[in-house]
Amino acid sequence: MWWFQQGLSFLPSALVIWTAAAFIFSYITAITLHHVDPVLPYISDTGTVAPEKCLFGAMLNVTAVLCVATIYVRYKQVHALNPDENRIIRLNKAGLVLGLFSCLGLSIVANFQKTTLFLAHVSGAVLTFGLGSLYMFVQTILSYQMQPRIHGKQVFWIRLLVVIWCAVSAFSMLTCSSLLYSGNFGTDIVQKLHWNPEEKGYVLHMITTAAEWSMSFSFVGFFLTYIRDFQKISLRVEANLQGLTLYDTVPCPVNNERTRLLSRD
Repeated sequence: MWWFQQGLSFLPSALVIWTAAAFIFSYITAITLHHVDPVLPYISDTGTVAPEKCLFGAMLNVTAVLCVATIYVRYKQVHALNPDENRIIRLNKAGLVLGLFSCLGLSIVANFQKTTLFLAHVSGAVLTFGLGSLYMFVQTILSYQMQPRIHGKQVFWIRLLVVIWCAVSAFSMLTCSSLLYSGNFGTDIVQKLHWNPEEKGYVLHMITTAAEWSMSFSFVGFFLTYIRDFQKISLRVEANLQGLTLYDTVPCPVNNERTRLLSRD
């Protein structure tokens, strides 16, 4: 049996591979058609102009669905491993809510381009990066509280390093983007897809885009740490029939059927 066939490890694997493909394909399309500069454009800029915006939106919507599934499976796994730990249960529920809203933000970013609906795009980015960072932080705390009883200390340290990486990237991006969009470098920055190295604000632009790419990769790296954990879990769905027909009759006892849901033995 291959490693991705064990448990539900294919979920985070598919999430990471698909997300990377979404970034790469939209980037290649955008630079091939000369819609953006090849050196560190904003991720969103590679999905602003047709046809790459169609590809970018469609693929990131699939990413959001995979992310929801991964976050939910992680929630169920932590809950099953710690059924009597109230603190862990509360943190786990908070992580689920943060993660789901972060996925919603990702879908908003994918479908509302910054040159069309800037406010909606920025709101989606805040949900994606802001709540996504908090989700990673909560999961790192859970990893700390579950070691060494549930897993080894190295899992916690790896996730902590990824969270620090994410925090540094987020601080750099927020600081430089605030300066860049302060109005001192022109009012057309939102619509700007091409930058000249001689322009004012070019350095801030490059730092902001580099930090955005770095932060995105930190998210990808964090989900990579789930692969080994997901090899130890599978989910099932149980169908409970209330009658032998679909008419409005008095329910009669019937045999229940259990079927697999995204699982492999």
